[in-house]
Amino acid sequence: MSVLLDTHVLLWFQSLDKRLSREVRERIETANEDFCISHVTFWEIAIKTSIGKLTLDRDLTTTYRLIHEAGFLILPLREEHFLAASSLPLHHRDPFDRMLIAQAQHEGMHLITADPHFAAYGVPVIAP
Repeated sequence: MSVLLDTHVLLWFQSLDKRLSREVRERIETANEDFCISHVTFWEIAIKTSIGKLTLDRDLTTTYRLIHEAGFLILPLREEHFLAASSLPLHHRDPFDRMLIAQAQHEGMHLITADPHFAAYGVPVIAP
């Protein structure tokens, strides 16, 4: 199974945040599944740090490198994802989340997120 991490879940994983359960952390660390980070996540982090909504203890280049070194797979944005996002109902207005949902649906992935809006789209959700 392939699993896509929502942006906040990646940040919690990297910062050892207690909001990420021990079970989910261990599941990610043992990597018996393909755990993916979308290009959308990097875009969201870049925008939110540049406007002061998010502060990281490292730059985006280092964050990207550490994600690769940790064994995460990078999910690129493709035409199919944009098309899938354009047909999603408006249960949720966040454009980053909508694209993650579209990617997960199109790729047949599960999503790890604490966002309650994701379930309205029928995408399989794993609670963090």
